Amino acid sequence: MTSANILTNSTFDAAQILKKQRAFFDTGKTKDVDFRVGQLKKLRDVIADNERAILDALKADLRKSDLEAYATEVGLVLAEIDDALKHIRSWAKPKRVSTPLFHQLGTSWRYPEPYGVTYIIAPWNYPFQLLVAPLIGAMAAGNTAVLKPSELSEQTALLIEKLFRENFDEEYIKVVLGGVEESKAMLEQRFDYIFFTGGTEIGRYIYMAAARFLTPVTLELGGKSPCIVDEDIQLTHTSRRILWGKFTNAGQTCVAPDYLLVNKRIKDKLVAKMKDHLKAFYGDDPAQSPDYGRIISQRHFDRIAKMIDPAKVIHGGETNREDKYISPTILEGVTLEDRVMQEEIFGPVLPIIEYDTLDEAIHYIKQFEKPLALYIYSENNLVQKRILDELPFGGGCVNESVMHVGQTRLPFGGVGESGIGAYHGVASFETFSHYKSVLKKSTIMDMAIKYPPYKNNMGIIKKLMSWFS
Repeated sequence: MTSANILTNSTFDAAQILKKQRAFFDTGKTKDVDFRVGQLKKLRDVIADNERAILDALKADLRKSDLEAYATEVGLVLAEIDDALKHIRSWAKPKRVSTPLFHQLGTSWRYPEPYGVTYIIAPWNYPFQLLVAPLIGAMAAGNTAVLKPSELSEQTALLIEKLFRENFDEEYIKVVLGGVEESKAMLEQRFDYIFFTGGTEIGRYIYMAAARFLTPVTLELGGKSPCIVDEDIQLTHTSRRILWGKFTNAGQTCVAPDYLLVNKRIKDKLVAKMKDHLKAFYGDDPAQSPDYGRIISQRHFDRIAKMIDPAKVIHGGETNREDKYISPTILEGVTLEDRVMQEEIFGPVLPIIEYDTLDEAIHYIKQFEKPLALYIYSENNLVQKRILDELPFGGGCVNESVMHVGQTRLPFGGVGESGIGAYHGVASFETFSHYKSVLKKSTIMDMAIKYPPYKNNMGIIKKLMSWFS
């Protein structure tokens, strides 16, 4: 039986799903903060009770080790829930802001309210975390949600559907299985908010579909995230942190270092240290390592394998299509004309480009679209500052890779072609909330000069608006 047959629901009715969720949202039940807290606690219990099943599904889909799957998927989601439960009551309260004297006697407020019925579409590379993490924000903000897991991560999708069907009313949270056909049918409906994580081209399609109803969106996309390695580094830590960020999940991470720009004076030492660490990580044969993953499908395997120029391989390069295995691979002598630099790699292939001056490295990065992530390895504060000042990117790290994604106090998102909007922590609540702005005015007194006739009032108005803003 094919994945499409397994994941397609013959009773699928997109319009009916939306109708049920909208009716439930209109009852106002989700606006009750106690209801939100209770549902988030239930979600936490469901995840904790089914941890083993979740880890097994992730292993079946991507050959993830238990530790990697827990740290990058289950653990991150539990941390997001705990953060939401700790702060949700303060997040949900109206926020008072300062009121200029011109608007006295009055007070100014921002009232958070849920958008309504939301649609969350997840990719296959972190199929549990990237579906449930945004859902936490939607639940905390008081929305209902339709969830669309990727059909490529089949076992995880099936498990997610089962867990939500058995523990949550479908009028509140509904998991839709299937592929392109089901996704298109859902996008023809009028949602109140759409949250998509995936590739840029599909992101454009989502954006166009949302435009039909002027539906607000968050698009978490990708791109070629650069990693700049200065000559002034702590060599051992730098090498290990780059390799971990690149080869975790077999390189199938949207914020993985896509390519290295390495100062030529440190390049040979860095490469030698990397080879040592790769052996320490995965042994002489990474194919036998319990800690090294696999490519999600043979189609994606073929795409990545074509990026490997054997003449430029300085480490790795071994492939096994049947096993969907590509060894941790390092390339050097790479140019902009090489296939590996023409698109986001999204796999375990790491190109190294040398640079002589920081000007060269910055110029090189500016030839690409604004990346989702950028990494700087340098002990030089001036180098760090210049890169942070001159290069636009969604988020990143200094002397670290990928770890900013797990910091719930930092909003995560892209810019330009790498995404629209951000989430994690309070940013998730804000993403799934509309803030109504309200000015409350006292009736004790009234400012007569704002009413006609306006003769002789201009000077007074100008002074009031400039003095008391």
